[in-house]
Amino acid sequence: MTQPTVEPAWYLVIEGAIGVGKTTLARMLRDHFSAHLVLEVFEENPFLTKFYESRAQYAFQTQMFFLLSRYRQQQQKIVPLLRTRPLITDYMFAKDQLFARLNLSGDEWDIYQQIHTALTEHIPNPDLIVYLQADTDVLMARIAQRDRPYERNMDRGYIEALRQAYEEYFTAHREVPVLVIDTNSLNFVANAEDFQYILDRLRSALRAGVFQQPLPQFEILSAEGWPVQGRPLADWQRFHGELDRAKGFNANVYFNYLRLGEEVGNLGRELAQLWIEEETMVSQGLSAAEARRLALHRRGQALESELADCLAYLLKLANHTGIDLESACLEKVRRDRERP
Repeated sequence: MTQPTVEPAWYLVIEGAIGVGKTTLARMLRDHFSAHLVLEVFEENPFLTKFYESRAQYAFQTQMFFLLSRYRQQQQKIVPLLRTRPLITDYMFAKDQLFARLNLSGDEWDIYQQIHTALTEHIPNPDLIVYLQADTDVLMARIAQRDRPYERNMDRGYIEALRQAYEEYFTAHREVPVLVIDTNSLNFVANAEDFQYILDRLRSALRAGVFQQPLPQFEILSAEGWPVQGRPLADWQRFHGELDRAKGFNANVYFNYLRLGEEVGNLGRELAQLWIEEETMVSQGLSAAEARRLALHRRGQALESELADCLAYLLKLANHTGIDLESACLEKVRRDRERP
C-alpha cells in the first residue's frame, strides 16, 4: 500500500457538476496526501428532496439553507485548518451562486445576491481548484449508478444547464489557478493509472513535485514586474497566463491557433533563409560546419525571436484549453521510451 506523502500546507478544492466524482476523488487524495478533508454537507438540507420534486416552489429555501450552511462550514472548519497541513474540500463557496443563478429570479435572486456578496468577503481562496469535466450523458450515468433516492428522477435538462454554468464560470475565472481534468474516459477509482495521471497533473499544478531532473534556475519578470523563480515548463505556462490576464490579450482559442500558424510561417521563412545562406557559402568553398556557424551568427537573433513566439502561442493554447503542457510532454516522453 502506498504510504502517504509529506506535503507543504496547501488548500485544494475539487469542483464540477453533480455526479462527476468530486467527493470520491477528494477522499482518495486525502488518503494519499494525509490531508485534512472537509466535505460538503448537503443531505441535512430539509428542503432538498422537495426541491427535486418542485424546483420552482422550493428553490429559494433550498438555496438560502445551502448558502448559510456552507458559510458556517467555511468559518468553523476550513479557516481553522488552513496552513496546518494540506486541506482538501469537495466544493468551492462560489458554487452556491452557480446553482442559485439557475434556480432563482426576480426579487429572490436580488436578495440572494446581496447576502452572498456580503458573506464572500470572509471566505478564504484556495491555492488551486481542480475542475472535473464530464459530458452530460456521462454525468447522468454516474448519478444513476450511485442511486441516491432524491436523485432518481433527476432532470437531464437541469444537469446540462448546470454543466454549462460550470463551463462558463471556469472559462472566465481568474482569481484562483484552475486545473481542468476531462474525466469522460477516466475511472480513477478502479484504474490506478488514471488516478496516477490525476496525481501527476495535480503535483505539477501545485509545484509540489518534480517529475524530471531539475533544470537550471533562471529569473523572469511577471506581467506586474515581480521576479519569478523559474522551474521547467509549468512556470512558463503560468507566466503566460498571468501576462494574458494583465495585458488583456485575446483568449480565443482559434485566434491564438491562427497566430501560432502565422509564427510558424515566419519561422519557416527564417529557416529557409538560413539554409540558402549556408548553401551559398558552401558553394563558395566554406565547410558545412563553418557555413552553419556564420549563417547562425547572422540570422540567430531572428530565429530566437520566431522560436520564442511559437513557444508563447503554444503555451497560450495550452492555457486556454486547460492543458498542463509539462505533464503532457512528460507523458509523451514516457510513452516514447517504452516504444520498441
